[in-house]
Amino acid sequence: MNFPTSLTFEDKYRALIEKDPQYDGMFYTAVKTTGIFCRCTCSARKPKAENVEFFDSIKEAIDHGYRPCKVCHPITINNDTPAYILGLLNELHDKPSLKINDFTMRQRGVDPTRVRRWFKKNYGMTFHAYQRGLRINHAFGHLKMGINVSDIGYECFESMSGFTEAFRKTLGFVPSESTGKQVINFTRIDTPLGPMLAAAADEGLCLLEFTDRRMLETQLNILKRRTGRPLLPGKHRLFEKLIRQLDLYFKGDLQKFEISLYTPGTEFQNKVWKALMDIPYGKTRSYQEQAKFINQSSAVRAVAKANGDNRIAIIIPCHRVIGKDGSLTGYGGGLWRKNYLLELENGHAEILPL
Repeated sequence: MNFPTSLTFEDKYRALIEKDPQYDGMFYTAVKTTGIFCRCTCSARKPKAENVEFFDSIKEAIDHGYRPCKVCHPITINNDTPAYILGLLNELHDKPSLKINDFTMRQRGVDPTRVRRWFKKNYGMTFHAYQRGLRINHAFGHLKMGINVSDIGYECFESMSGFTEAFRKTLGFVPSESTGKQVINFTRIDTPLGPMLAAAADEGLCLLEFTDRRMLETQLNILKRRTGRPLLPGKHRLFEKLIRQLDLYFKGDLQKFEISLYTPGTEFQNKVWKALMDIPYGKTRSYQEQAKFINQSSAVRAVAKANGDNRIAIIIPCHRVIGKDGSLTGYGGGLWRKNYLLELENGHAEILPL
């Protein structure tokens, strides 16, 4: 079943001209004069409307004799972590006290500028800030286990004064005040729909968002404000479990996630988020139906806003809420991802037992 998108030729052409990322992957633009097809976000020169036709899938475009564009690579999702980044990450997570500077990277044939750009795009921070956060998190974990402060300080930083100052700036308190404090750990996860940022606290998973979501930084700030805890790169017991379950989900082999969640928010928001999790796999509800489900039929707009405020994509399935007319509307990860998730679930709903 294809879920309706209500997109006219004019809608698609406007998205093409404006390079609107919300529609990336929902349709493909084929140019009659060149014989190639592109994403709507392609940076190549935009064709005239009379030279364009649109297809809903890559297969359709190829079946009509079009070749994939070499600029935007429409048949691939560029979400895999590059090998040179994986090497750096593996080293740092194996030994968080390690310091990798620009000189060291150049010696290995790795461009520091390229690394810096990748970390800014995927984590919202520089590589050196990521390293510093990882060292602080490593130190914080050891302090909570009762390891001597000076031993940790000299291992992670060049001096105790430097360690104390970096610790205070990052966490908001000095090392000696670590008892009873908590942080939120975050990591990047590759998925078939692009990279996601996952964050977890002691209580459970508290964030799972696509890294290109425009509201991601806002959501991170709200999470920090509501919990009063800093966010740091690092490992968490839930991340491996999350990766396994996401892998099964995208293969169509998992309908219900079994992972603890932590959703700091208002009473109303949590009521809406709980109702989202009651929408069966492979099914959808309209915003009006969702409002009625929580016995607040007049709060359709508030329900829609709470859906948009959901910080745990896919697991709290806000993608299962659609327009009253059956059209796809409002999804922070992009309408093309919403369409993909609904089609994935619809295609496997009758195959797997509930």
